[in-house]
Amino acid sequence: MTTALSVTHLVSSVKNLLEGEFAQVSVIGEVSNLTRSSAGHIYFTLSDVESGLSAVLFRADALRNPATRTLKNGDKIVCHGGLSVYGKRGTFQLLVRRFEAAGAGDLQLQFEKLKRELAAQGLFDVDQKKAIPEFAKRIAVITASGAAALQDFINVYKRRALSGEVVVVPALVQGVQSAASLRHALARAIKYGLSDPSKSFDVIVFTRGGGSMEDLWSFNDEALAWDIYNCPIPVISAVGHQVDFTICDFVADMRCETPTAAAEQLTQTQTQVRTRLERIKSELLHSATSMRTSYQRRLDQLSPINQSHILKDRLARLSRRLRECYLEDKIEKVTAYTQKSLRLDDVSRRLEFEMTSLVASLGKRLEHDVKMLEVLDPKSVLGRGYTYVTDESDRVIPSKLDWDKTDEVSVRKLHFKDGHVKIVKGNN
Repeated sequence: MTTALSVTHLVSSVKNLLEGEFAQVSVIGEVSNLTRSSAGHIYFTLSDVESGLSAVLFRADALRNPATRTLKNGDKIVCHGGLSVYGKRGTFQLLVRRFEAAGAGDLQLQFEKLKRELAAQGLFDVDQKKAIPEFAKRIAVITASGAAALQDFINVYKRRALSGEVVVVPALVQGVQSAASLRHALARAIKYGLSDPSKSFDVIVFTRGGGSMEDLWSFNDEALAWDIYNCPIPVISAVGHQVDFTICDFVADMRCETPTAAAEQLTQTQTQVRTRLERIKSELLHSATSMRTSYQRRLDQLSPINQSHILKDRLARLSRRLRECYLEDKIEKVTAYTQKSLRLDDVSRRLEFEMTSLVASLGKRLEHDVKMLEVLDPKSVLGRGYTYVTDESDRVIPSKLDWDKTDEVSVRKLHFKDGHVKIVKGNN
């Protein structure tokens, strides 16, 4: 008897087989039963004539696929992902990681093939590209009339440019006839300048908003690429967004990521000039204001009214100084000064007399004292026949008692008026 399996065991076995075998698959089909949850997940059925397959595109993967915003029932797409089994219901579904419109893969192959061919023929060579003029006076913009990309370009250009003329050359930018329309518009722009050189365009801009590869396919036309390559006027390609690339971008003389970027590029030098002019204007205004203030100050100083005030002030100062010099007003001060001067002369004479008398008196006293010292000088006494005795230390021996106290063999000095002799006590 065959052993019965539990539902869980069977579903788990199927889950492991399916998810392991079909972890990475690509499935083409038509979208139906499309629903969008409040959480941002997208649920739909991918079907063909005979079968249908449940599919889910979770929010994180949906945010990485910009095309999900326009995804609708009836779209034929290629989904890339893997199969997953939902155990509670025993059903399986396709977990979609990314998707693109059916045929997009073929378009990418065609794009890469054409890109290689044109590159080999030198259409993308840098040395063949023409320089974009810094001050483009007349600009031809080839795009759809009323397109948002055109308005973005014009708004930015008007806001930044000092001068210049933008001429819109309308053309289809999407659809079967769009490539031929773009070529016709380019031919018209070139012919317009050839008919009247004064109206020739300085630069031509191809532009349109972003979109899928199918939407931008007209800008991958080989004939259009050759027309741009042979165009005598510099060409800027500003097609799509930053992530969009077309053959037109590679063959043009310059590629800008967006229409706004193209307008900024064409007005970059003008913006620099505007900034410099505004700085010079500010400096001139500042200098003019400073000069005006300086000259106004000088003018105020040189004005007759101001000069009259200066003269009046000067006259008043001189008048005060002159009044201070009047002797009539200072007779008492002058008289008092004279009396003081006379008293000073009298005191000076008296002081001189007193000083002379004092010096003479002191001189006499000094002379008397000198004579007294001469009288009292011992050497003066020695001149009259006297002598005196000193010991070895030149101390005077004033009495016989002091003589007896000295050593017998010590040397003494006997002093005369004109010198001394040495004597020894023991010899006496």
